[in-house]
Amino acid sequence: MRGAVILAALGLAACGGSHTGGTAAPAPAGAHPTVVSLNPCTDAILAEVTAPGQLLAISHYSHDPASSSMDLGKARRFRAVSGSVEEVAALSPDVVVAGSFLAPATRQALQDLGIRVVTMAMPADIAESEAQVRELARMTGNPDAGSGLVNAMQQALSAAAAPAGQAPVPALVWESGGIVAGDGTLIADLLKHAGFTNGAAARGLSQADFLPLERVLADPPKVIFAVGNPQSEEDRMLRHPALKALKGTERAPLNSALLWCGGPTIPRALARLSEVRKGLEGS
Repeated sequence: MRGAVILAALGLAACGGSHTGGTAAPAPAGAHPTVVSLNPCTDAILAEVTAPGQLLAISHYSHDPASSSMDLGKARRFRAVSGSVEEVAALSPDVVVAGSFLAPATRQALQDLGIRVVTMAMPADIAESEAQVRELARMTGNPDAGSGLVNAMQQALSAAAAPAGQAPVPALVWESGGIVAGDGTLIADLLKHAGFTNGAAARGLSQADFLPLERVLADPPKVIFAVGNPQSEEDRMLRHPALKALKGTERAPLNSALLWCGGPTIPRALARLSEVRKGLEGS
């Protein structure tokens, strides 16, 4: 659950723009600037698009299985930093990439040291994620690597697409404490591409609105994607006995790490959504 809270907080803090406080301008021809990433989502992208030795460090979140958005084995090949100015300055990077929640004092201190700061928001949809991948790849002087990752994302979209003519499946992404994922979010766009409709939007709910158990029971969707720790007291709604009594409703666990981050997370998220939808077809 801690990972879900961390990523949800990052997502809410990052709403409203693709980047602030510095732009990810393309690297000069032949240049490969060194980078430190302070955001778990950009960690995952930069680990894919940078050259060996170019990514000096990633955020400590990516070394924690409760909050990482990337493979832990891959994450632990990189040094992890907490994000303090002293830690970053000791590595002497050319660029720091962070989320748009980066403290203004930290950003200013890094810039005063001559380090360029690029801040990226959470992608609100697949197209925005693809644009961020290309932007970060160009910034690091590796545009071909960015194109390769985008191609992998597009192939995953094609593979996860529902059969032509199949009606979308009503689904609800129900998170810790009864919070729902509204439209205008990456997971909502992924649901649409994988053959689902977002039950939160259909109920007039927005991102991070609360949906009580009673309303779910009164009008259950075809699929409930349960996001959280089934052993947590806060997530007791996700395992409530009344849900087991629902006829025609599938409950499917969904890892919180698949909700917010784009880039290499997208193929994993689509694979899970497609797996659930195909399971319904065979039932």
